[in-house]
Amino acid sequence: MPFLKAAGRNPSRSASLENKCNKCGRRATLFSVNGDQYTGEWLDDNKHGWGIQVWKKSGAIYNGEWKCGKRDGYGSQSRLRPDTNTYENVYCGQWKNGMKHGDGVYFFKSGCGAYEGEWREDQRSGWGRMLFRDGDVYEGEWTEDKEHGFGIRRYANGNRYEGSWRDGEKSGTGKLYFRDQGQLYRGLWVRGELKCGTLEDLAGAEKCPIPQVLNGHKVGTSSRQTDKKVKRRYVSSKKSGVSHLRWQMLIGLANCIAVACR
Repeated sequence: MPFLKAAGRNPSRSASLENKCNKCGRRATLFSVNGDQYTGEWLDDNKHGWGIQVWKKSGAIYNGEWKCGKRDGYGSQSRLRPDTNTYENVYCGQWKNGMKHGDGVYFFKSGCGAYEGEWREDQRSGWGRMLFRDGDVYEGEWTEDKEHGFGIRRYANGNRYEGSWRDGEKSGTGKLYFRDQGQLYRGLWVRGELKCGTLEDLAGAEKCPIPQVLNGHKVGTSSRQTDKKVKRRYVSSKKSGVSHLRWQMLIGLANCIAVACR
């Protein structure tokens, strides 16, 4: 009886070539058809590990961790400035599933401000500090890219509001310090407008209290150091706005007194 040899299980030539094409481990730079390029680690034909991605159309560069083809972990992203042909930082911090998620620092275009704090799915959410272009500084809670919860906003002219926020506007109880006049307004805000409250004189503008860093959150430099840098770099442009705000406050206070006297 003849002996029958078992059929071979060697892969076909096409399957063998396909296996060789699968990217796994550290490879040299890979150039895409659209001009993008990637240099770094791979796993099962996906960007996985540490790598550098360059987008030709936008000129952006990402240098950091990847997971299953998406930015995930710690990494930094930069953009190209066409006027100077140099790169400037955009974001440095944590990523998840291709989006900013966790603690990180974001720099807005053309020096329009910076945010340092917590992120959730590409939006400012949690606790963070925002430095605005006009010199104002907000430190507090965020939800869906807006000030929401408790927070403190220091204006470039030295005045300060601390209290409740909702959808990016003052809403709820709060305190507004007029540092130049040494006065304090305690009252109620609704959608950014003063409604009712009391105005009192402090023991001099120089004794207007300065709050400490809230809840022990450390977000880079201290509040006083930030205020000094802001005052050196920016010129106050809020005096007229705050004067109008105080006028609104006095009108709201007069309305409250009129109601109480009825």
